[in-house]
Amino acid sequence: MSASLPGSRDLPTSRYDLNSYWGRVKHSADISDPRTLLTSSAGLQHAKDLITKYKQNQIPEMTPDLWTAKKIVDSTLHPDTGLPVLLPFRMSSFVLSNLVVTAGMLTPNLSTPATLAWQWANQSLNVAINSANANKSTPISTPQLITSYFLAVGASCSVALGLNALVPRLKRLSPTTRSTLGRLVPFAAVASAGALNVFLMRAEEIRHGIDVFPCESAAQRQQRETRGGTLESLGKSKKAATLAVGETALSRVFNATPIMVLPPLILVQLQRQEWLKRSPRLVLPVNLGLIFTTSVFALPLALAAFPQRQAVGAGTLEKEFWDKGGEGGRVEFNRGI
Repeated sequence: MSASLPGSRDLPTSRYDLNSYWGRVKHSADISDPRTLLTSSAGLQHAKDLITKYKQNQIPEMTPDLWTAKKIVDSTLHPDTGLPVLLPFRMSSFVLSNLVVTAGMLTPNLSTPATLAWQWANQSLNVAINSANANKSTPISTPQLITSYFLAVGASCSVALGLNALVPRLKRLSPTTRSTLGRLVPFAAVASAGALNVFLMRAEEIRHGIDVFPCESAAQRQQRETRGGTLESLGKSKKAATLAVGETALSRVFNATPIMVLPPLILVQLQRQEWLKRSPRLVLPVNLGLIFTTSVFALPLALAAFPQRQAVGAGTLEKEFWDKGGEGGRVEFNRGI
């Protein structure tokens, strides 16, 4: 993100009010805008150059071009490393990357091998996205990455197979109800394994902590920028890491809920319509359209549930941070996405 570029002057965090939920929704819509994927290497470099000039006081104030440059940089670069996130694993590619996998999981009447294959594909994609967008101040080793990957895949497949075996045995329920519950099995598997996936992939952050920084007032920030100083870490906090990982796991569940619940329930109703009965080949494109439409709206709403740059009272963290809080006795940290 823009914070990783050279220069002592900080850009405004966002053009929107991040203290309000709807402000964060608008900001998240910027970060997850698929159009930023079309930015060329030259376009990204131009955006970085513009931001660097602002941070080095060569541009006096924010302009529409600067806001566009910030949008490109924030959706492309990792905030801790300053390096581009691999394209399929960026938040701006989330909807497109998940579209085929989600459609596969929500296909009615999947066989057991197909269920396992789609759950494996989904958790493989989740591992890649969680790893690419995690807080990088505490990296995960390759053996831990492999272990976490297999645990997450095993959890999702177990839940999916277990529920698929359970639903047909619910004889007291009507066939229509059993059919509806069967359509919701992928949601249960994705929600539970998705949350577990985040905790597994970011377990090192909880074990060792993540960097926390003092909150600054506008005046304090201006003084630091005038001196040419950078905001230094106060140390690593395990409590901050637990909060960051927990909130990210919850946001994954919030995102999966409408995507994995609404399309199958709507599709069940549509499949009772004569026009779809006459044209069964339309089931797949209709399913893809439902998933895509739901995903486009659900992702910003889920990402905005918690601020990416989280601020908490220093007294809520370890004792070593109690007297190190910045403005209002607060500290901040990168939650990750």
